Amino acid sequence: MKRHARITLLLFFGLWIGSPEGWAQTTESGFVPLLNGSSLEGWEGDPTYWRIENGTLVGEVTPTTLLKTNTFLIWQQQQPADFELKGIFRITKDGNSGINYRSERVPEVPYALKGYQADIDGQNKYTGQNYEERGRTTLAYRGQQTRIQPFTQGNVRELVKNNAWTMLTVEKSLGEAEALQSRIKTEDWNEFHLIVKGNRLQHFINGVLMSDVTDLDTVNGKKAGLLGVQVHVGPPMKVEYRNLRLKTL
Repeated sequence: MKRHARITLLLFFGLWIGSPEGWAQTTESGFVPLLNGSSLEGWEGDPTYWRIENGTLVGEVTPTTLLKTNTFLIWQQQQPADFELKGIFRITKDGNSGINYRSERVPEVPYALKGYQADIDGQNKYTGQNYEERGRTTLAYRGQQTRIQPFTQGNVRELVKNNAWTMLTVEKSLGEAEALQSRIKTEDWNEFHLIVKGNRLQHFINGVLMSDVTDLDTVNGKKAGLLGVQVHVGPPMKVEYRNLRLKTL
């Protein structure tokens, strides 16, 4: 193929190759970008912790800005119900972050969210699992396909043990924990893909299904809500996100 023809095809498909660490931005049917690459327009959060740097969304906690509560950068344009969300992330080894969806604000805490979270951490202990922030806690560990049982009555906190929800059934293994962990790169760029449709919530990392939840709890579960990205209480950390894009279903 001639050189000018190759260039035309690259432009047509929207492929762009960036910095030495490598990432690609593609134009996909139905997906809408959530970042403009130059500002936090469309998002709300504490600028102490969030910024755009070289086209990348950066969340950073420094020794002088340590957190007392988790804080989020919250997307303001829509509260998606059924959707696919894609992007790439990189996080420092001591970092802790996550992508919240179908979430709601916590009125008494600025920039805090309560709801489903695709967990991300720098040591890859939790990356890919489904954790409900300020709610039922762990709904599926990495490697689990779970079914959340209907909730009728009781104290939610009493139904949490060892930071995991007890009213669930593990229906299937998605793979050995160590094998799945080996598919996630440490302190390097990883792709994520969330597929959220009806009461089924699937988290993929680098094309591998890491957790799969069917939530039959209509009391505590949510059908729509806010999107946000998190920096977590703990030591200094840095998380980076690129090419965030959303497709409503």
